[in-house]
Amino acid sequence: MSDDFDSVLNPSHYVKGRVYEPVRVIEDWGLNYHLGNALKYISRAGRKENAEQDISKAIWYLTRRLEFEREQRDTDKE
Repeated sequence: MSDDFDSVLNPSHYVKGRVYEPVRVIEDWGLNYHLGNALKYISRAGRKENAEQDISKAIWYLTRRLEFEREQRDTDKE
């Protein structure tokens, strides 16, 4: 990974000191929207201004995914 950071293409809070950029992990693992965003916020927690906010956002995306899964399961039962 390059030491040249770009706020759009290569933001330091995602790549500095890392072997793998979160977006590449998300793509490699085939994560959906909710899980991908949760991973993104977990990966940057403590690397930007507000770790608590990033953790809360990750939890919010995970909760939304759980709600979605439950709705799908209930719909499939009908």
